[in-house]
Amino acid sequence: MSSEENTNAIEVQPVDKAKVRHLLKVMWILAGVTVIEFIFAFTMDRSFVLVSIFVLLTIVKAFYIVSEFMHLGHEVKSLMYSIVLPMLFVVWLIIALIYEGSMLHTY
Repeated sequence: MSSEENTNAIEVQPVDKAKVRHLLKVMWILAGVTVIEFIFAFTMDRSFVLVSIFVLLTIVKAFYIVSEFMHLGHEVKSLMYSIVLPMLFVVWLIIALIYEGSMLHTY
């Protein structure tokens, strides 16, 4: 068997332990935030405060997911701002619409 016939061989790369440790760190952060969400969900009364806590913790989880698993945290700042700033405006729009909508029947 010649070397030209053996082209389907797979070469295993050594494990980059720093990358594995970093991914495990992110995994534990996401798991910790999820545990905190469960604790709040089962110990607090349903209120505006609970919803606000859920929204903030969800934004924290979204940040880690987008930053690490979508590799946005390693991009240039202008690309990050082109995604984050429009998202902030959309969140502001939703809050403004909810506030204005709640005022519809007060007058």
